[in-house]
Amino acid sequence: MFISGYAVVAGAAERLVLGYDSFGNICGRKNTPVEGANLSGLDMTNKKYVFFLNSCSLEIQSPKVSSLSLCVSSCPQQQLNSLEDLQSFARNNGSFLCVYSLNVSSYTVNPKAAQLCPTLPVPPSKSFPLFNRCVPQNPECYSKYASVLVSMVNEMDVFHRILSGILAGRDTVIGLSVLALAFSLILVLAFRFIQTLFIHTLIALVVFGLLFVSGVLWWLHHDYRNDPSTELETEKENVKFLLGYAIFSTIITVVLLSLIFVLRKRLPFSVQLFRIVGKIIGRIPFLLFQPLWTFLILIVFWVFWVAVLLSLGTAGTAQATSGGQVEYRALSGICYMAWYHFVGLIWTSEFILACQQMVIAGAVVTCYFNRNKNNPPPHPVLSSISVLFCYHLGTAVKGSFLITLLRIPRIVLLYLCNILNQKKNAKHLFDCCSCWVCFPKSCLRYFNQHAYTTTAINGTNFCTSAKDAACILARNSGKLASISCFGDFLLFLGKVFVVCFTVFGGLMAFNYHRQLQAWVVPLLLVGFFAYLMSHSLLSVFEVTADAMFLCFAIDMETNDGTAEKPYFVDQELLTFVSQSNKLTEGQNHRNTRPFQDNEDGTELQPMT
Repeated sequence: MFISGYAVVAGAAERLVLGYDSFGNICGRKNTPVEGANLSGLDMTNKKYVFFLNSCSLEIQSPKVSSLSLCVSSCPQQQLNSLEDLQSFARNNGSFLCVYSLNVSSYTVNPKAAQLCPTLPVPPSKSFPLFNRCVPQNPECYSKYASVLVSMVNEMDVFHRILSGILAGRDTVIGLSVLALAFSLILVLAFRFIQTLFIHTLIALVVFGLLFVSGVLWWLHHDYRNDPSTELETEKENVKFLLGYAIFSTIITVVLLSLIFVLRKRLPFSVQLFRIVGKIIGRIPFLLFQPLWTFLILIVFWVFWVAVLLSLGTAGTAQATSGGQVEYRALSGICYMAWYHFVGLIWTSEFILACQQMVIAGAVVTCYFNRNKNNPPPHPVLSSISVLFCYHLGTAVKGSFLITLLRIPRIVLLYLCNILNQKKNAKHLFDCCSCWVCFPKSCLRYFNQHAYTTTAINGTNFCTSAKDAACILARNSGKLASISCFGDFLLFLGKVFVVCFTVFGGLMAFNYHRQLQAWVVPLLLVGFFAYLMSHSLLSVFEVTADAMFLCFAIDMETNDGTAEKPYFVDQELLTFVSQSNKLTEGQNHRNTRPFQDNEDGTELQPMT
């Protein structure tokens, strides 16, 4: 909270895209005065473009342009040859191209007008969409202006180039996020009423999407690499990232195609599994609405997180210099705050998803351990939410923290391995760290989910529930894995479908503004958000299935099917498990030690 408050107070993210003049005024908004700068604090709401007084002879001095810059309401579309033309343009268009202190009626009579007005002749110009600059259109002026702008962008550090790309493509990112949401909602409805034809259609679309996106990435990388006009660092970074994306996409495509080929014969079991899961969700229809609330909470948090990040990137102090101009000086230590802020993104996002998983698991547990399947308990979702907030927020915090602890070293090691791989004598170290980087984090997520379900059953804390879940998984790992892995894989294909087609839309949208925009990072954010959206919405089926099978395993170990200790499971699920494991009803579930000591005849009951 301290970093968030500091960033909002000290930062001004609008400077990255909206631009600002030489007097500290951000174009397109109302400003606050800077001490010592008389022309600061002006209302620039209707003046959205940055205009340089000598755009044909710009020079770079340190990190800034030497020329005076002003906020104007419109760029001159035709060449202005005299002060009279400047005066006429100001009166006709309401755009004043001279320093603010000079009244428009004094353009032609003030002896200092030559110093306070732009260098004549003023070339025609158009506003550039990224930085809202008035870019001259004369060939000679444009070449000089472009070379200075290239140098200025190249001298920006990577952090600010990334932030500029995020802000410049914010509308595209929002639009693609809405597209990902639409795809996810369609898949949720499709999985609710799943049929065999839908499975084959989904697999065909995923295969097509993977091949098509991989091909587009390789084509864009070839196009960028062979473009002779590639001069900006942002364009060079785009080439490097595109190569990485293309390689990663190709590997994922090969792996998933191999898995689809291997698991193709188990598709009927997946269809039957989702029908059983859909039957449970039909008893608790509000489970389908739970991911929507999670999604809205995630959206609010992500918007807040991005706003704080952008404010951190522009945090600094405005200082007046001689002549009444203003310079922004960045504060030291901002990069460390950005890393801390990044950890907060992962932990908080995982915590929100963990809360959703616990709510769904609690509702499924309540429904499973109910004798009358046709009369489910009233309001199981609301009851699960109340239990979560009253007793088990700490469990969600611990589980999400474990996933964060796994993700952060992976990200750090990926960065270190990339550096080590560039050194000739570092191959051994690179091979060592690659083992950890490739460690499947999904295993920990799967284990946490069962810990949450055990918490919902027994009402124990995270550590105790994790120990009990480990025991039950160790005794039934073969059965649980063989049954649930096909459904999880199908859901993962659904997430891949959403990411593929959202990323393809991003490739087409961002490629139109390739010049001064590090769009590969916003594209990565789009892919990350698309995956989290699809995961948030589709996880209701995944969590329901995992919770159902863990309840089934506990039911089989705790009860024996007699009149004194009957099973809670319904016949359809029992038949499905027996068929998928090639076991007959009643076999193998007595060969293991019970999950809890049940000599007193007690049964596991969900906490209410």
